[in-house]
Amino acid sequence: MVIAVTGGGTGALAALLQTPGASRSILEAVVPYSLAALIDWIGGKPDQACSDATARAMAMAAFMRSRELAPEVDVEKLIGVGCTASLATDRPKRGARRVHLAIQQFDATYVANYSLSHLHAGRAEDEQATAELILSRVAATCRVDALAIGPPDSVGNGVVAPDEQAQVLLGQRSCTVLRAGSDNDYFDEADIPAIRLLFPGAFNPQHAGHVRMAEIAERKIGATATWELSITNVDKPPLDYMTIDERVEALRLAAPDRLIALTRASTFREKAELFPGATFIVGADTVLRIADPRYYGGDVAKRDQAITAIGGRGCRFLVFGRELDGRFTTLDDLNVPESLRRLCDGVPATEFREDVSSTELRQGGDI
Repeated sequence: MVIAVTGGGTGALAALLQTPGASRSILEAVVPYSLAALIDWIGGKPDQACSDATARAMAMAAFMRSRELAPEVDVEKLIGVGCTASLATDRPKRGARRVHLAIQQFDATYVANYSLSHLHAGRAEDEQATAELILSRVAATCRVDALAIGPPDSVGNGVVAPDEQAQVLLGQRSCTVLRAGSDNDYFDEADIPAIRLLFPGAFNPQHAGHVRMAEIAERKIGATATWELSITNVDKPPLDYMTIDERVEALRLAAPDRLIALTRASTFREKAELFPGATFIVGADTVLRIADPRYYGGDVAKRDQAITAIGGRGCRFLVFGRELDGRFTTLDDLNVPESLRRLCDGVPATEFREDVSSTELRQGGDI
């Protein structure tokens, strides 16, 4: 295993590493304690440092790290552990004392949430409870029955992934597509239909603006839109299975007549390889990112090569306006290379204007 803890839980690391033969189980133990260190570990700033979502991201980063450190080990024997805790401290706390622990396996995601409010508000007591939670859950995952410790009243749940999702996570296939109206029925790889209109996004969360964009695009292109959720990201660990299930379910309920594609295509060049001839539904902010050399290591030539490759696969962009820097911005307002502009068709503000964003919904607590 690779194990990462922040805010508390170092007692579990000590207990594990002090056990003779620990090197047969522990590949790496890390403590990304500051916010900057946590951002570096999970590849982005979390909406909340102490949450089960952050614990899951930490565990997925740990699982992927275990694959790097032990490529010769059967993937079924690797686990990633992530724990984020808010314990008693020497300054006023904004939230409750609590622990969020996640364990990531090749085919499952598990999370346990534990309140410390019933304990005396002391750091030592909180640290001990956190260590016991980590050790007991790791022992259970490893089927070690002799370790009869740990808080009995933690609230836990988990998701076992369909084979198709696990294959995408492990890189054994680049794409899987969920049939319209189904909750767990994926096309066989050879039977995935041709997709002419693709709506890529994180959908965190999905909202009415996404549905309106898809409907407008369908009228313009004359094809049914397919949602696309990339479970891998250039800078972040892959989405865990609980997150995938949450976002897929929201998309399925919003539009049960549309397909949902899960891919490993984190860039539009990769999406174009998977879906030649497709039109991509995007916002103006996404077009700016495609044009920005920063996303190509500062290399303008690499950016231009990517744009040429996208066009060479017969792909185009249908661009919807977005509010950027306090101003609703459409394709006509963007300063982008002509090679990219030739691949784009804009939707005017008179046809679509939606100022809500997934980021604002998350930050506003409306989900």
